[in-house]
Amino acid sequence: MPIKTVQIPTADGRADAFAAFPDDGERHPGVLMYGDAFGIRPVLREMALELAVHGYYVLVPNFFYRQGPTPVIELPEYIGEEARTAAIAQLMPLIEAHTTERVLSDADAYLSFLTAQPEVGAGPVAVTGYCIGGLLAMRTAVAYPGQVAAVAGFHSPVGADGPDGLRRLFSTLTAQVHLGHAETDMTPEAVGELNEALDAAGVEYTSEIYPGTVHGFTMADTDAFDPAALRHHWDRLLTLLDRALVHG
Repeated sequence: MPIKTVQIPTADGRADAFAAFPDDGERHPGVLMYGDAFGIRPVLREMALELAVHGYYVLVPNFFYRQGPTPVIELPEYIGEEARTAAIAQLMPLIEAHTTERVLSDADAYLSFLTAQPEVGAGPVAVTGYCIGGLLAMRTAVAYPGQVAAVAGFHSPVGADGPDGLRRLFSTLTAQVHLGHAETDMTPEAVGELNEALDAAGVEYTSEIYPGTVHGFTMADTDAFDPAALRHHWDRLLTLLDRALVHG
């Protein structure tokens, strides 16, 4: 199962990225994976490889490429509370500089690159993301309804804009959706508002709080990691992709 380092041409330069895919000479459904704010590192490579094992071509860009190639900031092998606080302090200016305009410009470049790869089959793709990457995934799905058939977000701030903002965000959404929320990120009331907006959009979706979880629960190199929640995440994500994308 190879991992290939690639450079994606964008309107503002070149985004470093990697792709994981089955090495079988066949074409596979494409998945654009946005990592969390900590960026490309071994745990993301492991997650992309896990998805590739199930028959997907997975593209993972460094969405902070404007500030430099991977690693954009230095991280320890294990991100505990102290390291997390220090890293977030460094990353917040980068997050704030990553405007919606930049997100959508980059999304166009990432999708164009993904769908042009010889290992990627014809037809729509999926987008998935973690933490801030979940919001990038949703914005990508909303902006490219004809290309994105499925979108998933995990412990992401998708519901932070309130009912009116959510209705605007989902106004052009057509993809099938799964959102997995950390218990510390979303109250049941907030999830209810989010689900009402998804209902209004008329899309097929699942949206749930993963019990006992904290923000970052999918990431095995952090103190937020929850192995049971990661397994549940794979079950939900693989079910969504298998239902929404065309295989072979």
